[in-house]
Amino acid sequence: MVSKNPTEKREGASKEVCPDLPSISKPLKEKTTKAERRALQEAQRAAKASSKDCCFLDGQSLDQAPSILAIKFSNQTMASGGSTAVTESGRAAPGKSMKQTSQKKVGTPVTSSVATDKKFGDRPLEKERKKDAPPPRMQFDDKNKVEKAKRRAVMNQTEARNRVELFQHLPQYEHGTQLPKLESKFFQLDSVHPSVLKVGLRYLAGDISGGNARCIEMLRALQEAIIDYSTPPEKVLVRDLTAKISSYVSFFTECRPLSISMGNAIRFVKSRIAKLPLSHTESEAKAALCSDIDQFINEKIILADKVIVGHAATKVRDGDVLLTYGSSCVVEMILSHAHDLGKQFRVVVVGSRPKLESQALLRRLVAKGLNCTYTHINAISYIMHEVTRVFLGASSILCNGTVYSRVGTACVAMVAHAFRVPVLICCEAYKFHERVQLDSICSNELGDPDAVAMVPGRTDVNYLHNWTNEGNLQLLNLMYDATPSDYVSAIITDHGMIPPTSVPVIVREYGREHLI
Repeated sequence: MVSKNPTEKREGASKEVCPDLPSISKPLKEKTTKAERRALQEAQRAAKASSKDCCFLDGQSLDQAPSILAIKFSNQTMASGGSTAVTESGRAAPGKSMKQTSQKKVGTPVTSSVATDKKFGDRPLEKERKKDAPPPRMQFDDKNKVEKAKRRAVMNQTEARNRVELFQHLPQYEHGTQLPKLESKFFQLDSVHPSVLKVGLRYLAGDISGGNARCIEMLRALQEAIIDYSTPPEKVLVRDLTAKISSYVSFFTECRPLSISMGNAIRFVKSRIAKLPLSHTESEAKAALCSDIDQFINEKIILADKVIVGHAATKVRDGDVLLTYGSSCVVEMILSHAHDLGKQFRVVVVGSRPKLESQALLRRLVAKGLNCTYTHINAISYIMHEVTRVFLGASSILCNGTVYSRVGTACVAMVAHAFRVPVLICCEAYKFHERVQLDSICSNELGDPDAVAMVPGRTDVNYLHNWTNEGNLQLLNLMYDATPSDYVSAIITDHGMIPPTSVPVIVREYGREHLI
């Protein structure tokens, strides 16, 4: 069998494919670059467009087709104002010329659309994102930062001897020694306003507890400090007052670590200071700030609690057995309001050491005539089969739906989930935060470890009386825990009843202007 000449095969193939339309396929190489393939595609498009007018490959061989097409494409580009490099052999240089042409055709609208999205899009710019991001929390395992903080501190606190190693990034000081030292400096602290100092002393003594109560007292103290403020000479009110507020906040933090809701309130006050018009006088600016603080307290705390009570009362029915843990003021308002409406139900109050806060709640509910049952948290699994709904408070709701509340809340929610009992979290929207937290270790508050060692009302139980002398013994008293969103049925807020997955929507929509 005799093989034909390769040239004859190629010419025959070109005639069979299309006698009128030229075949412009490039001979296969072992490896072609992306720029060469793109240049060939552009050449093919130009050849197809020019073939409508005339057939310019009449009588030419297939080997000469790519060079002729490249020359013709380069002539068209040069005629339109472009610059295309042509080699001596007649082939266009595909590496640079064709890439530039394709970038002009394809890349230009993409770049403009990206610029338009950055300029007019809903997403904030990078600087605004960094400005809205929460400040980094103080890490107390960094010795350099701790020494700097001590030099700026008002109180000289003594570090605990038996520190828990796992929580060394959190402040661990000896309790009971700060209050006498601070009281002795009452008339010596010129940098701290008297109302701020008074509230700080009450924080330190534990007289003020509860997220709403602590936030309201702090805002009232800042309000009195703003009323007594006067701008120093050669100072600007906005900057100097912001620095004053920051120093007061640092003092509050020394007395007791701030809650997340207090941080949101402080951010609200600072944002209102930054937005003061320059045309305002000092008295007008202070009056506007005091009015904004009053509005925040009334709308975000007082009225928000009333709205939550109205929503939650619809979930209480006759014959229900409602369980609550700890001492939440909004949950107490819900139970009292449902009782005033004439609904017949029973309340199970669950408490735990060391604070036993739920005992005070139990006394108030019994005084109002509610039918109550009291139990400790270690017996919750024995009584959960009687419960129809669980109402819990919260210190904060994080962006991933995690509930940050009094330690023990996660245990109650998980037991209720195992018994298929709905868990309703009652929380104001100003306590929502954009932080994401998966555990109770990275951020928490440590209470007095001596409270764990002592049993109230049992003086004979003194086995851990001198526990500080034992070098291998550390006592841990966590104040809060994190409840995953999987164990939460719904969150009742002043914006309505929402699932935990809708928390980011509230944070995004109302957090931009610090309205939550």
